[in-house]
Amino acid sequence: MSKDFEKLISSSKKGNELILAKIHDIYDDDIREEYALAFAPVKFKLDEISTNYDSLGITEESANMYDNYTSMLESFKNEYEI
Repeated sequence: MSKDFEKLISSSKKGNELILAKIHDIYDDDIREEYALAFAPVKFKLDEISTNYDSLGITEESANMYDNYTSMLESFKNEYEI
């Protein structure tokens, strides 16, 4: 197990919680739903990374998954300006 990777996952989860809180604060139902649907794959990817790490520890696959997660997160932030 890697304390640094655990911190990275924990920090990312907190960031996701903040984004989800911002999404839930959107007044317009249609826009809120659009943002939530767009963010769901990003959240799922981090959940997948966390589960993978808990089962296997840090592997090349988990590092690649995290890189993919950060790309997905940046794309979401750029497209949805949250």
